[in-house]
Amino acid sequence: MLRRLAAPFLLDISPLRDSRSFRLLWIGQLISLSGTHLRLVAVPYQVYLLTGSSFDVGLLGLFQAVPLISLSLFGGVIADRVDRRRLLVVTQTALAATSLVLALATQLSIVNLPLLYGLVAVAAAFSAIDNPARGSLVPNLVQRRQLAAAITLQQVLFQSAAIAGPALAGIVIVSFGVAGAYWIDAASFGAAIAAVVLLTAPPRTPSAPQNVARSLAEGISYLRSNRILFATMSLDFLATFFGSPRALFPYYADRVFRVGPEGLGLLFAAPGIGSLLAALASGWVPKVRRQGLAVLLAVTGWGLAIAAFGALSDGLFPLGLGFVALAEAADTVSAIFRITILQTFVPDALRGRLTAINSMFVIGGPTLGQVESGAVATVISPEFAVVSGGLACIGAVGLIATLVPELATYRSEPATTEQAPA
Repeated sequence: MLRRLAAPFLLDISPLRDSRSFRLLWIGQLISLSGTHLRLVAVPYQVYLLTGSSFDVGLLGLFQAVPLISLSLFGGVIADRVDRRRLLVVTQTALAATSLVLALATQLSIVNLPLLYGLVAVAAAFSAIDNPARGSLVPNLVQRRQLAAAITLQQVLFQSAAIAGPALAGIVIVSFGVAGAYWIDAASFGAAIAAVVLLTAPPRTPSAPQNVARSLAEGISYLRSNRILFATMSLDFLATFFGSPRALFPYYADRVFRVGPEGLGLLFAAPGIGSLLAALASGWVPKVRRQGLAVLLAVTGWGLAIAAFGALSDGLFPLGLGFVALAEAADTVSAIFRITILQTFVPDALRGRLTAINSMFVIGGPTLGQVESGAVATVISPEFAVVSGGLACIGAVGLIATLVPELATYRSEPATTEQAPA
């Protein structure tokens, strides 16, 4: 009886069961991403050990964000021109080489701050090319009716790696040193490369050769002509720009909840837990046809949870963790529907470029949002920054729904079981 009641909420794993290629890609990516998160903990820790400066640690974000944002469109152009499997082998090999250099430099005690910044920037540049190719490959590996489930499984993968990697990082660094984390990260790329080599994908015709500027213009023109796609990307940007409270977590841990470093760690862990739980309980997602309305409701939930978190006071820390987890759960639901709409709408020849453009919105919103929340907190107060940010998200939902009314009425077409991969 309980199993029958829970069935609509259980994660749909049919893409893993039915598609060998998707299963290979998923497992390989899970291993390599877990290794990547070891590096993402080790690098800031090593910078702090070298300099003792939180500012120097914070600059790592700049060296990551600039290549990711500036090269994502270029990565999308490449993903639409070449065999995506071969491109992934190249990018994963380059990323493994970057981690190997980090490991060797650390092992030989020749590492310094400029080298760390440079290698972080190089890794981010290859990731900017890797991400569009990987994201645009998934629809070619599963049945169209399973696309939403496959994207949900990708979210499970990301959040599982984001939780497991940092949790293991402390143990690895204590046991084997910072170099040990880099060695493990470099080795983990072997699983991703092997998976890409072994998987099979339907043949595709790459886009016709043309200069880079024209290729970029074609992708941007397609986005501008598709109001629903542009609306979902804009809504995600506005929601994360106004409603990202991560920069103010230290203030809330110290001044509001008074829970110290241990509580701060829980605040940073809560989003990953909320996102993972939402993905695991997403069996209902593929059944939703009004996906545009679902995005609007999910972003509204994100804004309400952020505003509620910002209004809390001392003694309500557990409730604060719950609101942060709930906000990220709503954002995960929004992401699943937004990516499903994108992958359904966009033809294969343009999918790499549109995936890259979407990545720019996804990266730019929270990155710039940290600056926005910090500025408002300085001018007025941190509490006002968080509460007003959450309410601004709700305002953004109303604005987008008014300007693009077809988003709320958009319905996905039901896919038949006989359909081949997209």
